[in-house]
Amino acid sequence: METQEILISPRLINLQESLAGGRSTALDIFWQEISLRGTPLVEPIAGNEQDLLVTFLYRSGKDQVKIGLVSNLPGRMGEYEAMSKLPGTDIWYKTHHLPMDTRETYQLSVDGQNVTDPLNPQKQVFPLDEDTGIGGWVSSVFELPNAPAQTWSTPRPGVPSGQVNKHYFHSEILGQEYPVWIYTPPGYSPDGESHDFLLMLDGWFYVNLIPAPTILDNLLAAGKLPPLVAIMIGSLSYGGVRKRDYGCYPPYIDFLAQELLPWARQLVHLSDDPSRTAIVGASRGGLMAGYIALRMPGVFGNVLSQSGSFGWRPEGESEPDWLVRQYAGQPILPLRFYLEAGSFERDISMVDGYAIDLLASNRHLRDVLQAKGYPVKYREFSGGHSTVIWRGTLADGLLSLER
Repeated sequence: METQEILISPRLINLQESLAGGRSTALDIFWQEISLRGTPLVEPIAGNEQDLLVTFLYRSGKDQVKIGLVSNLPGRMGEYEAMSKLPGTDIWYKTHHLPMDTRETYQLSVDGQNVTDPLNPQKQVFPLDEDTGIGGWVSSVFELPNAPAQTWSTPRPGVPSGQVNKHYFHSEILGQEYPVWIYTPPGYSPDGESHDFLLMLDGWFYVNLIPAPTILDNLLAAGKLPPLVAIMIGSLSYGGVRKRDYGCYPPYIDFLAQELLPWARQLVHLSDDPSRTAIVGASRGGLMAGYIALRMPGVFGNVLSQSGSFGWRPEGESEPDWLVRQYAGQPILPLRFYLEAGSFERDISMVDGYAIDLLASNRHLRDVLQAKGYPVKYREFSGGHSTVIWRGTLADGLLSLER
């Protein structure tokens, strides 16, 4: 039998007391209030101006049903937490104590079926990636009052759009085909001056979920960045090929240096000044961004990592943070870094079969880089391993690297 959660929500405590006092209409009034306000239920904490009580709700009068909250809030991706039923009601609840600047996605689990919260209109659509077959679901989103604004990630009226062209590039070195999206800024001319450029790993995510083209359009229109090109490379296999490629795989460096970048330079006029280039990645792609910069400092002078999986270790090794040790043991390189990680990224499962404390490994990398003398911009956010966070923080990273 699942343990009944201790009731700490003032609104639910008040409801329970009203029902115990014989006010039978209190339950209907509660649901009317919630329907108008929306979910989750957010309440202040007496004497605490930094945090809030956030209660997730589901309505079902059935007792023989299994209701749960699926989220990153416990520090693990997609963790299931059982919701409790308020005795004598049709209310199922789960309360978290969260910082006021939290933003996250979640789903409700009803007898093993994950669904969106029917009382929360905010949604994130995770479209189907036709190349890999992943995606095709929807999550609910909640944002607490002090969640950072995401002003750059939505289209703005009157802002000209850059052009995004999708290609498929076959690598002889890796024996794989890769989807590649190339973003060129508004007014781009191949006959003009060379452009700053970004190489973005996990390109499908940066095209469809973060979304980099819109963010770049807005930043360029506001004069926050110089005109630049973004090369967003994806994968046709999210599991095996991506796991191999982004696991600090030396042949991937050869692929970039000998095949992909020479090909891209034939299509677009790219700068050969490392200070005008950046390698960008999230999660395992953030790990690989750090590795690429270590191996190609003459090409990339800036690293932007969003929740990088720096706790990764090669097969056969037991000690985490392998890439951190590589930076610690080598002379300083002409590189600048933007690193970020979430307060709920404490127990992240890797496709390699083990879990890492992603937040701790990012702090470790920050400390090592700073001790070596690297310029590092580091930030932490109240959230988990989610593109709903990264779609806002990508602009922060790009702006922090702008000289």
